[in-house]
Amino acid sequence: MQHGVVGCRIIDSPRERLIAILTNAFVPCNGRFPFLITIASIFIGSITTGLKASLLSTLAVLLVILLGIYLTLVVSKILSKTILKGLPSSFILELPPYRKPQIGKVIVRSLLDRTIYVLGRAIAVAAPVGIVIWLFANINICGASILTHIALFLDPFARLMGLDGYILTAFILGLPANEIVLPIILMSYMAKGSLVHLEDIYMIGNILVQNGWTILTAINVMIFTLLHFPCSTTLLTIKKETGSWKWAIISFLLPTACGIIICMCTTLIYHMII
Repeated sequence: MQHGVVGCRIIDSPRERLIAILTNAFVPCNGRFPFLITIASIFIGSITTGLKASLLSTLAVLLVILLGIYLTLVVSKILSKTILKGLPSSFILELPPYRKPQIGKVIVRSLLDRTIYVLGRAIAVAAPVGIVIWLFANINICGASILTHIALFLDPFARLMGLDGYILTAFILGLPANEIVLPIILMSYMAKGSLVHLEDIYMIGNILVQNGWTILTAINVMIFTLLHFPCSTTLLTIKKETGSWKWAIISFLLPTACGIIICMCTTLIYHMII
């Protein structure tokens, strides 16, 4: 996702560049796809069997992606009419002359400009948060871990979104990387002291169902996986690209607010129908 933010540099208009940066989080990154596919396979695909199950879970993921694209267009339009008013500009993309690739130079520049740069920013946030997660899971107060106390505090609000306190806590603690949201959820449900990584989808599904997950929970988790704040590395990149924490904060709040509202609406409609 941070590469998408950096890629906005090619947009000449500062106003349109900001709009592109702020709506970047509405399209899932590589860190969110595995979680989306896992939940869709467990809860949506299980409605049927065989090839139909794969097609149904694929369709569910596709619909979530289309929702993100639709919201990108809607939010971009709203931003261009409100806080980022201005005249639309033309977009010209000049194609550079073709040259034979210099493989060695490409590898070195990729390592320096992308891999090491991104890893450095990720470690700067991931290491402290990793320590916080371990402390929350292993320090007990009044017979329950700090993680459990936080989840219980957030649970009433999470229920309005069709989730539970542990799921919402996992998303918050998953700020460094979206890949750790599911391990944190499993760690919380299994009362483990460290992150849990399971490869067996059937086993993951059993744990989730035993802890109260329903089709509504799965749908809202998929929606909130798409629509919540960008990871810490992306937020730092937005701050660097825009030169202001204000836009980083807005990019944090904008998709999260959309996710909360849509999950609440989904939950309300579900309970009205069922």
